[in-house]
Amino acid sequence: MTKGGNKKALGLIFAIVVLDLMGAGILVPVIPYLVREYRTDAATVGWLSTSFSIAQFLASPVLGVLSDRFGRRPVLLFSIFGSAVGYVLFGIGGALWVLFVSRVLDGVTGGNISTAQSYIADVTPPEDRAKSFGLIGAAFGLGFVAGPALGGVLSHISLSAPAYGAAVMALMTFIAAYFVLPESLDEEHRRHTPLELRDVNPFRLVGVGFNRQGLRSLLIVVFLLNFAFSGLQSNFAVFTLVRFGLGPSENAMLFVFLGVLAAFFQGYLIRRLIPRFGERRLSLWGMILSMIAYMMTASSSAVWMLYASIAVMALGNSFATPSLTGLVSKQVTAREQGVFLGVTQSVAALTRVVGPVWAGLSFDWWGPGAPYWTGVVWIGAAVLVLIASTDPETAPQ
Repeated sequence: MTKGGNKKALGLIFAIVVLDLMGAGILVPVIPYLVREYRTDAATVGWLSTSFSIAQFLASPVLGVLSDRFGRRPVLLFSIFGSAVGYVLFGIGGALWVLFVSRVLDGVTGGNISTAQSYIADVTPPEDRAKSFGLIGAAFGLGFVAGPALGGVLSHISLSAPAYGAAVMALMTFIAAYFVLPESLDEEHRRHTPLELRDVNPFRLVGVGFNRQGLRSLLIVVFLLNFAFSGLQSNFAVFTLVRFGLGPSENAMLFVFLGVLAAFFQGYLIRRLIPRFGERRLSLWGMILSMIAYMMTASSSAVWMLYASIAVMALGNSFATPSLTGLVSKQVTAREQGVFLGVTQSVAALTRVVGPVWAGLSFDWWGPGAPYWTGVVWIGAAVLVLIASTDPETAPQ
């Protein structure tokens, strides 16, 4: 693609991811209330979220393999349309198992993010990828803010309205992608060997990633960082309730603050810092800032301190996440972007299964600050792993 074509493609990918994440965020305010029509225990809500993450863990590397063979465009279209079907099922409901089927379907087809990252890798030179990956983070921030807000508005119509709204947004995304998004992976850089069953075994694909010298340390870092962060996400509302007595509206304001900062830092700031300092250095700085933010949260004694810790957290995560994704992308060839960026998303999905469990247990065992103090330990371990590894930025392309 030409330089102008690259910018247009990146803009389209950004819009697609924003719409996709807004659709997912719309469900956030109503999921607990829809589940209560069938079960009143909190564990069922947790299992519903876990079912999505498990399905995404299993499917992400497989979709990555398919995108390396057949192109990014058809996998993106399949993923977006599958999400639309899942949202419609969620809106129809009628039984608890239907809700679970809808979330599993959305998880299985949830290759949007890793495929979008692969698309970015296709159209961006290696030295510019991390700052372009920041667009994904900015889209997360915008979707994180706008999705739940829209879901709250639609919930006044009915509890099912947000799910149907999410389906409409997914279909709009599908139509936009179908008509305006070009293919990014040319035939020369696709895999043409016969597709075998072993090629779509998600456990084997994750194992290949961890056995690969240049990727092992990066995937360990991704796991540790996201393990800490997924625990924070799931536990934060419980923490603020117990320590400060905050309710849903106060917590919503905190998350809006986080989303706005994340969109600014990853959409603007990171793009100017990576060319100057490089992915490896910014990853380390980001994780150190995250450790400071976790310590600030755990020791906070007033609500204003939470806003300060969230600001530091947003900055740290904005430094670390796109930089680590850029390092992973630099470690693999053009024919492998889909599978190994899919493996990276699969590892992150796994942390959303086990991280909240650890956060809940440590909260119950040691007190409200425990998930954040232990988060400091996990991220500190990630820092040590990255420091001890060979410099990923020197890997040949």
